[in-house]
Amino acid sequence: MNSVGAKDLTGDIAGQTELCFNHLFEALEAASLTPDDVVKANVYLTDMNNFSAMNEVYATKFSKPYPARTCVAVVGLPLGAEVEIELIAKKSK
Repeated sequence: MNSVGAKDLTGDIAGQTELCFNHLFEALEAASLTPDDVVKANVYLTDMNNFSAMNEVYATKFSKPYPARTCVAVVGLPLGAEVEIELIAKKSK
């Protein structure tokens, strides 16, 4: 994974997944949301052999019942990333 000033995490799916969540949770916080407000996650992997490593980190980020999730394999991701995560959150009333 290559971005300006970032450590090269190529091949480190756990590290890339952790970095994704760090950025996503910062965005949630900026919107006055928490991981408990997440209702759906979309995960994109360039190699489904990395699912277990990604899933180990993913499982530490949410409480049961976990949000709905889709995980698909893709040919490539921007900046050489090997995992990309998209969250959908809903503010509680």
